[in-house]
Amino acid sequence: MKLVQDFFLLFTIYFLFFSACQQQSESKKYLIGFSQCNSSEPWREAMNQELQKEAANHPELELIISDAQQDNSKQVADVENFIVKEIDLLIISPNEAQPLTAIVEEAFTKGIPVIVLDRKILSDKYTVFIGADNVLIGEAAGKYAAALLEGKGNIVEIWGLKGSTPAQERHAGFMKGIAAYPEIQIIYEQDGAWLRRKGLEIMENALQRFEKIDLVYGHNDPMAMGAYIAAKNANRNMEMYFLGIDGLPGAEGGAQAVLNGELNATFLYPSGGKEAILIALKILHDETVDKNITLQTATIDSSNAKKFI
Repeated sequence: MKLVQDFFLLFTIYFLFFSACQQQSESKKYLIGFSQCNSSEPWREAMNQELQKEAANHPELELIISDAQQDNSKQVADVENFIVKEIDLLIISPNEAQPLTAIVEEAFTKGIPVIVLDRKILSDKYTVFIGADNVLIGEAAGKYAAALLEGKGNIVEIWGLKGSTPAQERHAGFMKGIAAYPEIQIIYEQDGAWLRRKGLEIMENALQRFEKIDLVYGHNDPMAMGAYIAAKNANRNMEMYFLGIDGLPGAEGGAQAVLNGELNATFLYPSGGKEAILIALKILHDETVDKNITLQTATIDSSNAKKFI
């Protein structure tokens, strides 16, 4: 009889211990810090919203977003603050590659899983990179420009932030796309820092300097649309084509700008917000993930823009 009682007691203790562990596992909360390089661009706002929307579907996650406001030093401080908070996982979209590499490496070395989103660092000390192929997008834009220009013409290129990898890759890809056309020239290029107002200002200067501009290539839709506004204000918008990148839906997005006749084409660049949260969950649950995840892109012009609204 005593043997049965002892067995029952041991079984009860084991059951209660197992149940407590299971409840603790089920109720475990994970703190994710997202260091956003800036929230002033519509595309960045869409990324934030996508991250928040997907995180809200998973009650075990708490998401904190910091805004570096295009300031490298502030973004470094933001990540340092996340490290002090002992976050379970870091997601970062670096403002510029070189200044943010060391702090990302520090977080990773301290055992914090790191998802680098959209913009790269100059190191492989991270867990996962998520982003579309900017070189491929730039090349598609270059080939599209060459077709519009029938192999010859003058182009104004409005860069994103030159220290960021997407800007560098979108330029490199574009040059690859027009390489077979020696009569296509980049006659003017400036850093627009991804901002519409900068695109407008750069285009105003270009219009004053050059009588013949055949096409404007903006590294994102807001800068390309800013350039369009400047050209329209000067009554010269009908003289040239306008290409952007992002393809956001909505009234302010690139797809609508194509339908409005402001952009001739844009090239879809997904934010990756949803994918970042889903990959974060896999990492936090010790599942295997690929080191690099490439998001799909698409060319958006008058033939298909309605599908992207």
